[in-house]
Amino acid sequence: MLGVAEEALVGRPLTGLFDDSDTQLLGAIIDCLDEGQRRGPATLRLARSGAQGAAVTLRKLPGNGGRISCSLVAAPLPKSRGGADGMHDRETFETIARSLTEAAHLAGRELELAMVELAGLEIARNDLPPAAVEALEARVAGALRAEAGPHGAAARLDGDRFALLREAGDTPDILGRRLSRAIAAINGAAPIQGRVQSVPLEVASPGRLARALRYALDDFLAEGLKDTPPTSMAEAMNRSVRRTLARAGELGAAVSQRRFTLAYQPVVRLADGSLHHHEALVRFEDNASPFAMVRMAEEFDLIEELDQAVLEQAIRRLKGDRSGALRLAVNISGRSIGSSPFVEGLQRMIARTPALGQRLILEITESAAIDDLALANRHIQALRAMGSVVCLDDFGSGAASLAYLQTLTVDVVKIDGRYVRDLAGGGRDAALVRHVVKLCRDLKVLTVAEMVETREVEQAVQDAGVDFAQGWYYGRPADTPGQPLRHAPPVNVRRTGTFDDWR
Repeated sequence: MLGVAEEALVGRPLTGLFDDSDTQLLGAIIDCLDEGQRRGPATLRLARSGAQGAAVTLRKLPGNGGRISCSLVAAPLPKSRGGADGMHDRETFETIARSLTEAAHLAGRELELAMVELAGLEIARNDLPPAAVEALEARVAGALRAEAGPHGAAARLDGDRFALLREAGDTPDILGRRLSRAIAAINGAAPIQGRVQSVPLEVASPGRLARALRYALDDFLAEGLKDTPPTSMAEAMNRSVRRTLARAGELGAAVSQRRFTLAYQPVVRLADGSLHHHEALVRFEDNASPFAMVRMAEEFDLIEELDQAVLEQAIRRLKGDRSGALRLAVNISGRSIGSSPFVEGLQRMIARTPALGQRLILEITESAAIDDLALANRHIQALRAMGSVVCLDDFGSGAASLAYLQTLTVDVVKIDGRYVRDLAGGGRDAALVRHVVKLCRDLKVLTVAEMVETREVEQAVQDAGVDFAQGWYYGRPADTPGQPLRHAPPVNVRRTGTFDDWR
């Protein structure tokens, strides 16, 4: 299994047997072992072959100088593994919850949703040097994954808030103390205190479970941990529904009264590293989560009004740009692009200042919400005829993506960030992105990679032939459009099939 003789293992560090992506998970378990305690099994990726796993069980032997007994059994890697560090984002976490819950039910295991706050994490991020922050983030991910266990999953939600699907067992207090201890083992900044509340996951229909989980996470993100935690997912859902209805009224007022702002994130041309345009992202008052607010707008039929309000503000910004060089990408819901009244209103806005149409990029999000693809395509072609560029957002995130690209004639495809962020590691994601780029080039469609956050990922998307890139590596969303923090190094050779402008 390990590919080495027993004698060759003597004196080697235990962490050296496993892939770098799992060493912090192992370290978190070891640092929290008390004398005589057993932890595991935890499924880790072996170093000799990233495709093979081992179920690891550890025990700190009593009265033996802190020595640790370790047993390894060959085991398949969990399908619930997330990104490069094993963590999920919220979307994939909600998606995988269904399969994990069904598997647990069949195996007779009880799962719970654990909502985690790591108080002091933001302070540590600000106080520590970059290398220490990177190590801290890796340990946080490892500690959370260790608590999720082999049959669960861990997700980053926002800032210092995380979520776990895990087998029910330890109390929230024990879990919180163990997380604090695991993180403290490598953290040289202010103490980070783990606080946890858990809710049992009752067996329910897949649809009801998905709604209950979504509402529980919405409530956690909006309100944080409460003094009186919900005793069931049903109670968590009811609490969140009451809060959501109240916030829906607030959202309607915010949209109608235009109580929101736009933030601008640069998008660079990878061929020469130059700024190409900015994406205009909506920001609400009181630091409300844009993701939650936009989803609420979709659920309460406010999305067309919100899209129109954002477009009005973006066009106003374009009109105020005296240089004429500013170009803005604005998100439009699939529901809006399928609405004739909405598209006719947008056409009237563009017709008032025709030159602005060529500086406006329309990114279609939530394409699954398009009921009539043929009608949506007619709307898209009408907007393209007025000079606007149309982009299909989050390409690759659903099985229907190819069908959308086959039916909708667009200028640009933005590749889902979930495939981009782990691109530097190669493997399936890299192969998928290369195939998407080749397909788009054959169709004369340009490509944008989002979530480019490191030089390594930038190099990987360049090597894959992607045309444009966006992400924190070039700059976070800002109040005013600005130049990117970094310029992609020029590509030495013009790639076959590229063309100079958006079209």
